[in-house]
Amino acid sequence: MRQQIVLDWLEFHQPDVLALQEIKCEDDVFPRAEFEAMGYRCSVHGQKSYNGVALLTKRPLVRVTTGFRDAAWPEDRRIIAAEMEGLWVINTYVPNGSKVGSDKWTYKLSWLEKFADYLRPAVERGIQFVWLGDINIAPTPDDVFDSARHLGGVGHHPDEFERLDKIKALGLTDLFRQFNEGPGHYTYWDFFIKNALDRKLGWRIDHIYATAELASRCTACEIDYEPRRLEKPSDHTFVMATFED
Repeated sequence: MRQQIVLDWLEFHQPDVLALQEIKCEDDVFPRAEFEAMGYRCSVHGQKSYNGVALLTKRPLVRVTTGFRDAAWPEDRRIIAAEMEGLWVINTYVPNGSKVGSDKWTYKLSWLEKFADYLRPAVERGIQFVWLGDINIAPTPDDVFDSARHLGGVGHHPDEFERLDKIKALGLTDLFRQFNEGPGHYTYWDFFIKNALDRKLGWRIDHIYATAELASRCTACEIDYEPRRLEKPSDHTFVMATFED
């Protein structure tokens, strides 16, 4: 986690909720004090060196849950959810998949299927929620530079599209695409590609989805490119959604 970049971004934007993924630290070493000094409550589900998710919130949380809550599934620190003023925020770090055909690829597909099952009871009960995070899927040709080249690879594969479509079919709206059409809108740029940001050689793999009622209250959803231009940035950048109260 690029801590100072996050702190500066929070100071400027003052969001009610910030979701972090791949924090790569255990709960007890997460820098709570710095965020709490800015008025944020920290809910952390961390892991040393790998994965890890966190929610920073200005408003009180009723409860926090982590993982699939299923003993048959490994606790790999990829899900944290919290109820806030009658709605849920579900923050995920979806597995990357590594290589098509590998064990990690099989796990990614199974994880997405399990996540659909995880969301279904909330949908059936009419719970309003936002699902967001590093989804690790660019779901349309507009969501990755040179789709023809990348189609069939990790992050832009029909098997991933199928599973994401089943999740979206539960009644979720891609908030960024509610306001923005066409190619060139990306959230991730590989460090190994020179000047990838300015050349628009990226992927839109960080998403914000919402149930119908919340989607109708969303007034904007945009990508903040400036943090990616800073010294020693993350290879991802922030995606922001604004809602009417």
